[in-house]
Amino acid sequence: MREIRIRENESGQRLDKFLAKYMGLAPKSFFYKMMRKKNIVLNGKKTQGSEQLRQGDVVKLFLSDETIEKFTEKQGIYRKRALDILYEDRHTLFINKPAGMLSQKAKPSDQSLVEYLTAYLLDSGQITPEELRTFHPAVCNRLDRNTSGIVAAGKTLAALQELSAMFRERTVRKYYLCLVQGAVTGERKIRGFLTKDEKTNRVSVRSSEPGSFIETEYRALASERDVTLLEVHLITGKTHQIRAHLASEGHPVIGDYKYGDRTVNDRFREKYGLSSQLLHSFRLCFPKCCGELTELSGKEIQAPVPKLFLRICRDKGVM
Repeated sequence: MREIRIRENESGQRLDKFLAKYMGLAPKSFFYKMMRKKNIVLNGKKTQGSEQLRQGDVVKLFLSDETIEKFTEKQGIYRKRALDILYEDRHTLFINKPAGMLSQKAKPSDQSLVEYLTAYLLDSGQITPEELRTFHPAVCNRLDRNTSGIVAAGKTLAALQELSAMFRERTVRKYYLCLVQGAVTGERKIRGFLTKDEKTNRVSVRSSEPGSFIETEYRALASERDVTLLEVHLITGKTHQIRAHLASEGHPVIGDYKYGDRTVNDRFREKYGLSSQLLHSFRLCFPKCCGELTELSGKEIQAPVPKLFLRICRDKGVM
């Protein structure tokens, strides 16, 4: 027999959903059969599986350890890696992701920021291997592999849900720094429609439908000869939006081989060893928050500019 006491991250969901996470390889029919036979009970009573779990509830599994383990998915590999943590509270964590690191896995063998985050929480005792059966910390926004800057993560289920909703509803203001080709002055708000080619993982921007509506705002911070440092306010958040939108305006991001100028990028690679686009998520601004996110209310989180980005901007006279 195994006894499971429901914790904060497991409350608020149906029992059958919880069981499907706890023994992820078991068919749903198995759970309902075990509940009918009272081999799975909730707070000592027969259960239907539709009950909402509350913190402190006790689920008992009158099953052998062999049966439980047979239906349990193997845990992933969580390798430790030093993280540049910009802000952390009991519910959330904000990390300065370096260029070259995946935000999330692209294939099963990948190690991404999510795995490094999980390793950090395990190592610091903020989550246990047992808890990972039913809840996995996750990131709430994704940056392209070769884009650096702020990635937000939820350490609790409620915070993860609330923070993800804020990004989805665009109540968090997101600002990027980028070095682009050409001279840009003033500020602009540009709109368009974005379509994606899944085979090539490339997007295109057009002035009218079809496509997903996109809106990008930018202002020039400094311009010198053939480059400009921009602050970009990402209003909508679609795949490769900033890179493709600026390229469609004739100002591709330096170092971006997918949407930029290869000749220019090769020149920066040869001179500075640049291997990623000069695009950095440097500031998040939060509105008034409540609930799990109260500590983020009105807060502004910033990520320092990467050293190579800073060096190139200084060398070009725009910082």
